[in-house]
Amino acid sequence: MPTLTAAQQRDAAKDEYNAFFAACPSRRVLETIGNKWASLIVNALEDGSLRHAEIARTVAGASQKMLTQTLRTLERDGIVSRTVTASVPVRVDYELTDLGRSLTPVLHALKAWSEAHIAEITLAQDAYDVRTETA
Repeated sequence: MPTLTAAQQRDAAKDEYNAFFAACPSRRVLETIGNKWASLIVNALEDGSLRHAEIARTVAGASQKMLTQTLRTLERDGIVSRTVTASVPVRVDYELTDLGRSLTPVLHALKAWSEAHIAEITLAQDAYDVRTETA
């Protein structure tokens, strides 16, 4: 049997990826994009590049540390690119990569669905809480 290159091994493994399996690397991706801060950041970057402070203003409630950690994870996964411009002060911009842009329709739809159905979800939560408090 011939030795496969790393790229050939990855291509062969694609047929075996299944997020239901504990060892599947796609679970790490699901963990990242399922993170509320990551999905909000990707949605915020949908219209173009932003600086860290602009992202912080857009994605209210996230601490500076959480934004930084999430941006690093998204950069590592190839979803976001970070560009440093030498100036005083140094300018750092974040923008979606092609891979990140391919993710935006999915996350935009999830955000829109959440906003459209929050009233129903809140009613269901309230009803559940009433049922379980008396039980």
